[in-house]
Amino acid sequence: MGNSDAITLEILRRITEVMRENAEELTRLDSAIGDGDHGTNMARGFNAVLPKVEAMAGQPPSALLKTTATTLISTVGGAAGPLYGTAFLRAATALDGKNDIDERDVLAAFEAALEGIKARGKASPGEKTMVDALTPAVDALRAAVEQGQDLSTALDHAAAAARTGMEATIPMLATKGRASYLGERSIGHQDPGATSSYLIVQAIADVVRENSG
Repeated sequence: MGNSDAITLEILRRITEVMRENAEELTRLDSAIGDGDHGTNMARGFNAVLPKVEAMAGQPPSALLKTTATTLISTVGGAAGPLYGTAFLRAATALDGKNDIDERDVLAAFEAALEGIKARGKASPGEKTMVDALTPAVDALRAAVEQGQDLSTALDHAAAAARTGMEATIPMLATKGRASYLGERSIGHQDPGATSSYLIVQAIADVVRENSG
């Protein structure tokens, strides 16, 4: 992927834009089964990220992602800050020293991010969390890369799988976080963390597609 630094910066711009646009919807979802602040927190976090990474234009993707991680950890309240912070930090480590990123580098970053979230949140698939969107996304990305598909196509598959995973949280019983306190009343609601995870994967796929070819 040529211009990996510029594309990474554009991805972070797009994620910020998407979080602003979806803040109300994420908060509505979170109001049903959580603290009702996920959308506000995510928008605030990426609003803080954007000026910092804009000032780093030209630096490698790993540096941009590390700054994203530390900023999210310090500005996003609730469980999401440490979880997304860990994800971006693990992705940054996977891309350390790489300027021209290819499909396998992106896969390694996604795999590292997911493992970071699972370790930090002690979550597994089926527990109504962001892991339920990210696990199928990473699986789809891996399958596409191993089949030799280009990065844009592989990420489109990942985003589609993330959306399916997000929607699959609706009938799930929550066993992690504030939503778990509701017991069976958590059933029938889409998980806000899985939703923000899907939005991030979709934003990445959209930007890479727009910059491919």
